[in-house]
Amino acid sequence: MKRQLVERELTPEGPRRGAGARGALPSRTVTVNLAESPLAWLHARGHLSERLLDAGEKLRADYERSALSASVTMRWDTVRVKSTGDRGLSPSERQIAARQRFDGAIKAAGKGLEDILWRVVCAGEALPDAEKTLGWPARSGKLVLKIALERVAEYYRIG
Repeated sequence: MKRQLVERELTPEGPRRGAGARGALPSRTVTVNLAESPLAWLHARGHLSERLLDAGEKLRADYERSALSASVTMRWDTVRVKSTGDRGLSPSERQIAARQRFDGAIKAAGKGLEDILWRVVCAGEALPDAEKTLGWPARSGKLVLKIALERVAEYYRIG
């Protein structure tokens, strides 16, 4: 994955996207990688094991393959090329299989955990933003996300 590094001004609320009015406090900046997923960020800082990262990436891949996200343009799918890795499935059949795996993983996570999984893993929402949107206390999302990813790893049989 290619890195997309940008400089952001650090404020008490977190990194600021654009240059704005500065207060009396000295300004600090941080470098942010826009291409880094929230899961990769948590893993890089030791908050998620390799197993949980793999489970999250597998769930995200199934989400994307199943085309569950909103489409904003016309589809320009390529003509099907015969390959050994497609197991003889048509593109539609691969999409349906991915959707079944995704639904199974979400179901395996359990009721109440699908929101945090979808927001952080599939939509790429930052953990603090997901906590705030869900009305959870700060720093509670990491524990709940770990529980959900453990169950997803079990579903995908990731050792």
